[in-house]
Amino acid sequence: MYEGPVQDLIDELGRLPGVGPKSAQRIAFHLLGVDPADLSRLQDALQRVKDGVLFCDVCGNVSAEQTCRICKDPRRDVTKVCVVEEPKDVAAIERTREFKGRYHVLGGALDPLSGVGPDQLRIRELLTRIGTASAEGEISELIIATDPNTEGEATATYLVRMLRDFPGLAVTRLASGLPMGGDLEFADELTLGRAFSGRRAV
Repeated sequence: MYEGPVQDLIDELGRLPGVGPKSAQRIAFHLLGVDPADLSRLQDALQRVKDGVLFCDVCGNVSAEQTCRICKDPRRDVTKVCVVEEPKDVAAIERTREFKGRYHVLGGALDPLSGVGPDQLRIRELLTRIGTASAEGEISELIIATDPNTEGEATATYLVRMLRDFPGLAVTRLASGLPMGGDLEFADELTLGRAFSGRRAV
């Protein structure tokens, strides 16, 4: 519709999740009108995210260092690990203040139609982590907190099958309270907190 760089910018913004064509157009024209200093700050922030953000060696969460602050925190319960799909889900659960253990970020959910299988997720790292006893203690409970949608349920079912044979490992799933077809990041703290405190064995 527009010519040259403006349309290119609208097209690129429209590829972002949750940004439709009209929103992409509004953002593009907003960026055209901002001060060059503001635009430079945005460019610098985007570059720093790409260059400076690491993924934790232990759990896979976003981090500024090799090991994230949650995995380094000695007050966290190392015997309980909550498995989530994305780093944004860690933030959602942390807001509830219900969980005092550690996390494992899979990096997505099983979605064969999009080409996402077990090898594309951090499932192998999870199995290694469970099978390796650290000096701090063994993992005794694994809480599956994948999204309550088709892909999340398929991932949870797959994990349950994989973890069934680990001796002494309790595998639980977040309880009801979360709407089917929703995403963890959009759940309010009360709903997510109740779902966490009422988790059940699977």
